[in-house]
Amino acid sequence: MSHDLQQRLFQELESLVLIDPHTHINPHAAASRNLGDIMGYHYYTELAHSAGLPREQIEDPAISTKEKVGRIVSKLGDLDNTAQVSWLVEICQEFFGFAEDRITADNWEKLYDTAEQKMAQPDWEQQVLKHSKLEKVFLTNDFDDPLTGFDTSLYIPCLRTDDLVFHFTNPQVQERLQKASNTDVSDVGSLRAAIGVLFTHFKANGVRACAISIPPTFSPARVDDEAAAKAVRKACKGKDLSEEQRGQLSQFIFWTLAEFCAEFELPFDLMIGVNRKVYPSGVFQGQDLFDKRVSLIQYKELFNAFPQVTFPVSVLGQTSNHELVSYAWIFPNVVTNGHWWYSNTPSYIELDTRSRLEAAPRSKQVGYYSDMYKLEFALPKFRMYRRVLAKVLASDFVAGRGWSEERALDLGRQVLRGNVERIFGV
Repeated sequence: MSHDLQQRLFQELESLVLIDPHTHINPHAAASRNLGDIMGYHYYTELAHSAGLPREQIEDPAISTKEKVGRIVSKLGDLDNTAQVSWLVEICQEFFGFAEDRITADNWEKLYDTAEQKMAQPDWEQQVLKHSKLEKVFLTNDFDDPLTGFDTSLYIPCLRTDDLVFHFTNPQVQERLQKASNTDVSDVGSLRAAIGVLFTHFKANGVRACAISIPPTFSPARVDDEAAAKAVRKACKGKDLSEEQRGQLSQFIFWTLAEFCAEFELPFDLMIGVNRKVYPSGVFQGQDLFDKRVSLIQYKELFNAFPQVTFPVSVLGQTSNHELVSYAWIFPNVVTNGHWWYSNTPSYIELDTRSRLEAAPRSKQVGYYSDMYKLEFALPKFRMYRRVLAKVLASDFVAGRGWSEERALDLGRQVLRGNVERIFGV
């Protein structure tokens, strides 16, 4: 395979203006204010902690943002082999004129000050969007988000529903739902009505998807009416539920969300398989992992019951990706969606991309999303994916199958942008 071929494909893909279909951006503070906002990303804090920096030093509330950056920098020498640190260096080179290839004890303070000056510019957010070639950015919105104070044609609302499904027994969640929906929730009927109000509110403000992160133990299923009614009543009265009833409550709310996705014609993003708090001593957001117990067979009832709902599915492990490819192969409503979390490094992306492109319909693949918390991360993350995609297109399609470069690029453009437009209606 020609390196020149791969580079030509990459440069063409690099010129594409993108829509990012999943992020954790705060639209009221989308761009970073200083290097601390960037290096506070959980990838860096958890890796620094893994390399020996005590959590207490990372999360010490008494230190300044700049001092926290300095502490994390002290561990970057142990981390400079990682893809995550390559994103950091690339951000600094692209946005702050950093001319070196390592952030060290000798250069980080000057970099910090330079970055802070740049980020203080009043149009910094627009600069980052333009340089990153980002046209639209999907959000992760709490179900009670008023969706005001930002441009919903740029920052696209997405209804996140984890709290409703898995924490409805928490009185605060119920209070939030009642306030957001202006509904006195006390039984199945009022709960369903309240959820309907949420969907109406989000739809009026340009929502393009509903989304949820799901533990490996959960299996969506339709719950018997009587069992659902009993579980909802007990939860609303603050009574203790049995383990079985907790499961039925979560299943009922989840199924209700799927029904509203069908009614409102919204895709339902499923991020499947994360175990929360596996490492309780870890830093904030550095406690969650995955295992191989999850199987998409747990979702067969859901996929069969809602053929009219598109389910963009994200998984965490290689075994799960193989299974996802096969489900996208068979089910018309299952879409492969990005490279999530622990699969978001070049080696895993390449394996997953290659298997998806050679086995599942090209129209059912969302190539990538950034999952970012600050706008500056879109550029290095999407660039990482575009490099891998160019490599796979060059080796497997142009060299391997004899496709023309333009034909291969058409496939690349489709998984990078075209499918996002069609599946999410943007």
